[in-house]
Amino acid sequence: MESPLLTINNLYAWYHSKKMILSDFSIELAEHEVVGLIGLNGAGKTTFLKVLSGLLPSFHSKGIWIYKTPVNVRSQDFKSRRYIVFAEDNSFQYFTFWEYLSYVFSAYRKKLPDVSELIQGFHFEDNTDILLKDLSTGNRKKVFLITAFALKPDLLFLDEPVNGLDFQSTEYLYQQIASYKEYGTVLFSSHILESITLTSSRALVLENGKITQTFQHGQIDAKNIREALHYENSI
Repeated sequence: MESPLLTINNLYAWYHSKKMILSDFSIELAEHEVVGLIGLNGAGKTTFLKVLSGLLPSFHSKGIWIYKTPVNVRSQDFKSRRYIVFAEDNSFQYFTFWEYLSYVFSAYRKKLPDVSELIQGFHFEDNTDILLKDLSTGNRKKVFLITAFALKPDLLFLDEPVNGLDFQSTEYLYQQIASYKEYGTVLFSSHILESITLTSSRALVLENGKITQTFQHGQIDAKNIREALHYENSI
């Protein structure tokens, strides 16, 4: 891979010091690619994204770089390049969608775009003025997904983005993920094979706290990934 956009070497992360969740975890992400991170529940997918978000302080690594420049995940420069959608997010409960969207674009110092196509694609038209705390789990997820795809950061991280979505919104999500290469790089974690096989140009298998195998586009199929996970009925 030439001039990776993001490089992470030998990342270790934990919640309790006696049990490592990520161990010797290394990854490189190129510009303009879609990468699926797949692993069984508890493999460390969410933990990895919590490190990148700055929410998990208990970690260390040999280095994290944007291009070849060292970065701190809590630095403003890194934050301005990434946006993360978590599987579950109960923040900003007393914001409406429009208030949250405006807040994010102000924080990232970007001009608020027309998001009507995204709202329609995710079938969110009737929910834009409802407080996030009063939305269903799926509709709350749509708030953050619409914001993510409208923002178009260099690095977009999605944690189990399919969870809670209806069928039509899931199909639209796959379209958005697959086409994101035009704007930047997306890495999304999932335990659902379909989401990986339909969208990814690379698939990474997370097992025992580290990346154990990488599949390029032509190798990404259910059989290969199931065999890599050593668990035929897991996903």
